Amino acid sequence: MNRGVSLLLRSNVLRRFSSVMSSQSRFQPADRWKGLDKNVWVEFTELARINKAVNLGQGFPDFLPPDYVKENMIATLEASPLNYQYTRGFGHPRLVNALSKVFSPIHQREIDPMKEILVTVGAYGSLFSAIFGLINPGDEVIIIEPFFDCYDKMVLAAGGKPVYIPLKPKKSGEAQNSRDWVLDEQELARLFTSKTKAIIVNSPNNPLGKVYTRSELEVIANLCKQHNVVCISDEVYEWLIFSGYEHVRIALLPGMWDRTITIGSAGKTFSVTGFKLGWSIGPAHLIKAMQLVQQNSIYTVPTPIQETVARSFELELERMNTPECYFSELPRMLEPKRDRMAKFLSEVGFKPVIPEGGYFMLADYSDLGVKLQSDKVEPRDYTFVKWLTTEKKLAAIPPSAFYSEGHQHLAENFIRFCFIKSDATLDGAEEIITEWKKTL
Repeated sequence: MNRGVSLLLRSNVLRRFSSVMSSQSRFQPADRWKGLDKNVWVEFTELARINKAVNLGQGFPDFLPPDYVKENMIATLEASPLNYQYTRGFGHPRLVNALSKVFSPIHQREIDPMKEILVTVGAYGSLFSAIFGLINPGDEVIIIEPFFDCYDKMVLAAGGKPVYIPLKPKKSGEAQNSRDWVLDEQELARLFTSKTKAIIVNSPNNPLGKVYTRSELEVIANLCKQHNVVCISDEVYEWLIFSGYEHVRIALLPGMWDRTITIGSAGKTFSVTGFKLGWSIGPAHLIKAMQLVQQNSIYTVPTPIQETVARSFELELERMNTPECYFSELPRMLEPKRDRMAKFLSEVGFKPVIPEGGYFMLADYSDLGVKLQSDKVEPRDYTFVKWLTTEKKLAAIPPSAFYSEGHQHLAENFIRFCFIKSDATLDGAEEIITEWKKTL
């Protein structure tokens, strides 16, 4: 090959390479999503799968939901050809009417099913529509730590600015309860400014299990009213309250209905997380902002799922506030599981934080004496969970994922376990703990 042909070929290759690189640079994710690619669920769910670990990490039941859910789904698919087609974009009529009947007495007001309820793809969809429907670039959103890890990512993607404040334990020691974790009221008050657009409150809290008291919510409510701030209240674990505690809805406090979006979840209510169906309840002017997002993104939610959930609510509506109601039965079933987990974790040296609600438990592992190789690139709890999953075949979640970078140190001595699991799964976890104890 002569020199001229060689130079020509090289030139063509360089042009093609330059063209490819130029195309790739134009096809990168939009700037709003940059830096938001890390996901704790992807990483640790895969780690559990590879190691065939007993999975107490990701939060979903590994037992069947109530029989009537399956029966209602079958009935839905047999009832009408329309149940296979699109339904109303903001919520299947039968479902929003059922939600109105369930929640109007709870909220002590008549909730308009067509204007004050939005059905979404999971509670995720409600959070997304609330944040993107209300937050402008530069708006500040107060986020209480620990928080479900999508909160701040959605705020950032919408152009807002997350402002973080952590719950902190009042005491340390063997017997710790999620109620011991509290907000510094003065610190919270300082975070409310003219730029504050919203605050996100999660009660019962994931991962801590804290159920906010009336007085704690009154502090938040008064600041919202004083500064004209919207409250996004994530209440997906609303029915999972253990004996001795009360779930207070911030929307019911004086002056809060008009500024509160309350988010619920069929997955948590009926133990069907795979349904990915949620809803928002609030005043028409806030729901309207969310409707604008939904009609210009996903538009609607699968009809057969909505019809099934509607039928399930109708059944439970007849036995609300009775022992037979699943909303009462589920926390009764979970409380012994919670106590069992706390006991076997304590026996090996964990210090559990007993949750008031939800189905997660934080546990302090710092007294176990496990020596870990750490390159300090990742938080200690990440390293410990990887060791626990790989070496002991017990999967959990590192809770520093639920904190901002500046506050991750507050969670580095803890890991999160899930106890909405079958007895067989808890048996497997306890066997691992028992064998581990013999080596200590």
